Amino acid sequence: MSAHAHVAPVDYAALDDHALVALVRAGHREAFRHIMQRCNQRLFRVARAVLGEDSEAEDVLQESYMRAYHKLDSFRGDSTLLTWLTSIVLNEARGRLRKRHTMVGLEQVDAAPDDSHQIIQFPSKFGSEDPAVSAARLQIRRLLEHAIDALPPAFRTVYMMRDVEECSVEETATLLAIKPETVKTRLHRARRLLRAALHDQLATTMGEAFPFMGQRCARVTDAVMARLDTESTSTTLV
Repeated sequence: MSAHAHVAPVDYAALDDHALVALVRAGHREAFRHIMQRCNQRLFRVARAVLGEDSEAEDVLQESYMRAYHKLDSFRGDSTLLTWLTSIVLNEARGRLRKRHTMVGLEQVDAAPDDSHQIIQFPSKFGSEDPAVSAARLQIRRLLEHAIDALPPAFRTVYMMRDVEECSVEETATLLAIKPETVKTRLHRARRLLRAALHDQLATTMGEAFPFMGQRCARVTDAVMARLDTESTSTTLV
């Protein structure tokens, strides 16, 4: 057999998060691309929920991934990798908000008067649909995204994490550093506000809100990989 026998490429897609982290730590930067691809959807939605704007959310995603890459040795597996990355994204997004000086007074928001209006449960999944409904889904989704954007930031973040990304009450409370009961209250009020703005048929589009796939996913992923390559080159030249 030749000394230069072909080495089979790594099947990154078949590896779990811990295996990917181990590869990154061992110097396989390409494994980090697959971590990003797995996590991009949730992390973009969370960043956008905090900031309410696409391009800044993408910037936060890039910066968060750079931070995560350089502190990956601190990931101990006490939580899932996605939860750990979500925490980094939330910290970065909140830092952007502080720079804007437009933070909402959360205590004031939580003290807002409530009422007993009936709320709609917005499921994240949809089943078989009438073709006409499917054809209209894109337009409906855009209406839904605008309605979510109009929510107070504190409600919007909880709503995105609980109803869109289906995080548990406990995970949401931990990541946002609020009480579980506060998570439930904000979710209730967010649903009520959306109920006032939207018709019931919008419920079926929740799982597709703020898609972050295809070219957008590739743009952030490729940009981070390029930055890592530049850092690697600079380190080698030193």
